[in-house]
Amino acid sequence: MGLGGCIILIAVGAILTFATDWDMQGVNLDLVGVILMIVGLIGVTTFSSIARRRRVVVPPASTTVVEEERHHHHHRGGYNDGYGV
Repeated sequence: MGLGGCIILIAVGAILTFATDWDMQGVNLDLVGVILMIVGLIGVTTFSSIARRRRVVVPPASTTVVEEERHHHHHRGGYNDGYGV
């Protein structure tokens, strides 16, 4: 369940707890609303902690190394670019 689902749980729980006066036999809607709000809050905190951890773990983008090809001119009896020929 994503962040949106958790927020919907909190909203539905708040509506059941504070905005309704329905009476269902055997069901306490106020308690059901409080439970939904608590589950939604737990989901939001879990989701945010997981999202925070994911941001830290992402490795930096790797750089591409391009090697340039050197054109060697052969010199008689000398050195070329610091290396013997």
